[in-house]
Amino acid sequence: MDKVSCRSCGTCVLVEKYSDQHTSVQWNKTAQADCTELVGEGPRSHTCGALRASIDEAVAAGAVHVSTRDVDVRTRGRTLA
Repeated sequence: MDKVSCRSCGTCVLVEKYSDQHTSVQWNKTAQADCTELVGEGPRSHTCGALRASIDEAVAAGAVHVSTRDVDVRTRGRTLA
């Protein structure tokens, strides 16, 4: 996963892209508390327009790469004993 900071408030999350349509965003408690767009929205709201724009810019700049999922997703390519 790649780190992306919101260009609006600086909140940092981890991001993984699997296609143009599929983006996985990993929020932590600090990011949820710091995001100015999520304040007061409750724990179920994980959508921030400014962060979405920041992720799209990071993808366009090549800072976030689109995963091809060529390896087994469950093991992340590791061999199970």
